Formats: sequence, C-alpha cells, structure tokens
Amino acid sequence: MSYNNILTNITSPDVSSTNNKVNGFFTNYFDRIVDISGPENDVIISHFELYTKGNKVAARALASAVIFTAQKLQAEPMAVLEDFKKVPINSLSSYLCMYLNLNRQGTSLLGVNNAKVRNKYVERSILP
Repeated sequence: MSYNNILTNITSPDVSSTNNKVNGFFTNYFDRIVDISGPENDVIISHFELYTKGNKVAARALASAVIFTAQKLQAEPMAVLEDFKKVPINSLSSYLCMYLNLNRQGTSLLGVNNAKVRNKYVERSILP
C-alpha cells in the first residue's frame, strides 16, 4: 500500500539515518547474556526444586528469574542463593516477590495490592 499521493504538509521522516545504538537495542532486546557457569546454574535450580516439590520446569523458571535479577542488580547469583537458603519453605513466595521487585518500577510491583481509596459517598452511588 503506497501513501505517496496523500496530500499533507507533514514530511515523512528519513528512516535511513537511524542510530546504530537504537537498532542494536531493538535487535538484541530478547537476547539475554547470562554470565553464570553450568554447575552454578544447576545448584540454583536444584535448590528451587526443594520449594517446587520436584517440578523441574517451575524450578528453572524461579532460578532464571533470580539469576537475571541478580545480574541486573550486579550481585553474585551464588551469594543470592545463600540468602535464599535462609528462607523458610513456607515464606519463599513473599521473599521472592520482594527480591524480584528490587528490579521493577513502582507501578508494576509483584504481589503488592494498591487498592484505591474512594470517597464513601462516591462509592455508595456506584452500582456493582
């Protein structure tokens, strides 16, 4: 579909002069560089298998989230694992949410409910 015959006073942008840094960012957006050895990765996965009752897929997902967050925060994944070893089994969910939130924006926190406070008169007049 060609838009060459559209009458407008807006000129089209010159797309041939795009910045290489911008192109590199979007080209490599989903490529994650992992700087962890295989044995360290296996140790972290095996630790999270304790919490997931042997579910290897869930353990890998938890381990990868912790590893990527640790690298984003410039922390050693094995040091983070030592901290997670101190967490009781029934408290992993809340600790993991708070750890993953260290790398997130305030508007997209995990496991946090920010309920809006409404005026009682306004709330009363709104039908469910």
